[in-house]
Amino acid sequence: MTAPTRAEPDLSFLLDHTSHVLRTQMAAALAEIGLTPRMHCVLVHAVGAERTQIQLAEIGGMDKTTMVVTVDALEKAGYAQRRPSSTDRRARIIAVTPEGARIAERSQEIADGVHAAALGSLPADEREVLVRALHRLATGHCATPVEAPGVRRARQ
Repeated sequence: MTAPTRAEPDLSFLLDHTSHVLRTQMAAALAEIGLTPRMHCVLVHAVGAERTQIQLAEIGGMDKTTMVVTVDALEKAGYAQRRPSSTDRRARIIAVTPEGARIAERSQEIADGVHAAALGSLPADEREVLVRALHRLATGHCATPVEAPGVRRARQ
């Protein structure tokens, strides 16, 4: 028996592998300032906005337990605080401290650098085409996931 002949490039592998490598590069780069990608995500989305833990968990694709652990770590580091919402007494928001805002600015510079390095490895004309094509896929054909057994929910 021989393997079936591939009629199309293995787009799933190419995107998954590239995404995995970018995630590892991002995690390593953010670790240099004591953050995880989840901590970075919470900080940058909480700065200047009144968002609840639930809202931030949805933005970052985190379950409740992971979000609690992440906010605990941010509080311990002095980067964020849980506070009552000004619009809903039952809800708690994540307020970023001044030090947290500074580290969020630095972590965004790091994240931008990781992305710039990846894109910078391509010729300029290919960068633009890649980003445009990925954006078109993400907002078009691949905008809505299909429910399937054994497939985890993607980050929003």
